[in-house]
Amino acid sequence: MTAPLAGLRVFDLTRILAGPTATQLLGDLGADVVKIERPGQGDDTRKWGPPFVKDAEGGDSTTAAYYLSANRNKRSLTIDIATEEGQALARRIAAECDIFVENFKVGGLKRYGLDYDSIRQVKPDILYCSITGFGQTGPYAPRAGYDYLAQGMGGIMSLTGEPEGEPIKVGVGIADIMCGMYAVSAILAALHHRTKTGEGQHIDLALLDSQVAWLSYEGLNYLTSGQVPKRQGNEHPNIVPYKVLPCADGYFILAVGNDGQFRRFCDFAGRPELADDPRFATNALRVRNRAALYPILEALTPGKTLNAWVEGLSALGVPSGAVNTLDRVFADPQIRQREMRIEMADAETLTGRIALIGNPIKFSGTPVTYRHPPPRMGQHSDELLKELLDLPAAEIARLRESGAI
Repeated sequence: MTAPLAGLRVFDLTRILAGPTATQLLGDLGADVVKIERPGQGDDTRKWGPPFVKDAEGGDSTTAAYYLSANRNKRSLTIDIATEEGQALARRIAAECDIFVENFKVGGLKRYGLDYDSIRQVKPDILYCSITGFGQTGPYAPRAGYDYLAQGMGGIMSLTGEPEGEPIKVGVGIADIMCGMYAVSAILAALHHRTKTGEGQHIDLALLDSQVAWLSYEGLNYLTSGQVPKRQGNEHPNIVPYKVLPCADGYFILAVGNDGQFRRFCDFAGRPELADDPRFATNALRVRNRAALYPILEALTPGKTLNAWVEGLSALGVPSGAVNTLDRVFADPQIRQREMRIEMADAETLTGRIALIGNPIKFSGTPVTYRHPPPRMGQHSDELLKELLDLPAAEIARLRESGAI
């Protein structure tokens, strides 16, 4: 079976997280991703450790786990785009690609002749995706942008954390990751348009825009009511009960989505009268009276174990679950069955394999493929220059000697 994007090639001039997230997903879907890295430097995240992958002797390698998270299914080619020869070589490679993804500052690639206008001269139907902190337009466009800034400026930190605590960022670089997801959606839409019309285009993605877009219902709560939402810790602004609750041996999540589920919860908890209490009979009433309901539940739930609550409620169709640490996540039979932990061969590591997080997309006819482990810097330079440009070994050696690759 063939992966859905097999036959497409991506010129990947990205680093850190948002861009590499996008290009890794394109690679998982079958595209041939050519990761362009600066000679001797490479993607900054290669050094963002510890932890580092253990080399064949058991010591720390030069590859950080962070880098592994977003660079599967790519081949690495080193090019120094600060040199004229490197710029010319990059344009020749780009002319052999369908998609160009970059995350330099606005205007940063123009001086290298690698901006959209320059690339479409050599590849008129190129799908060129720029990922920046603030986009190509607007008063903040020239600024450098980072995930942390986007989380703060885009409002998600104002919604995250305990009501009386300080604003808290999400535990992973979620603004970067979501921007990468939006980038892939945009690229696939532009690809469909090109298939119909033959036209390429420039795609402009911003971390801040993406962050604001996924404010979702909390954003609409504000736009509809004019009331600025407040941090509610583990509670939900529109659904009650929806919270982490204590149990005899830890904590579990109770996520009641409707009145029928609340009644079944109350029956299982041994307090059926709560479902008929005039303060709690409907979700709207429970939202208004959460301050009265939650102390009752917090006194009630320690009477059963975590497993008793989760298994018992799940059997009744009441959403509930454990708050898992990552060791429990990757040991979970559901996660294992869904192949969300994978391993890929890598002869230069201590065990000969590296563990990675799997792709969540499950196709019936064109499955995701895992073809290349995250590459070492410049690992595929000779291979790619021969394959794409048919350069002889002597010319490749000369380019390396000149510092262009």
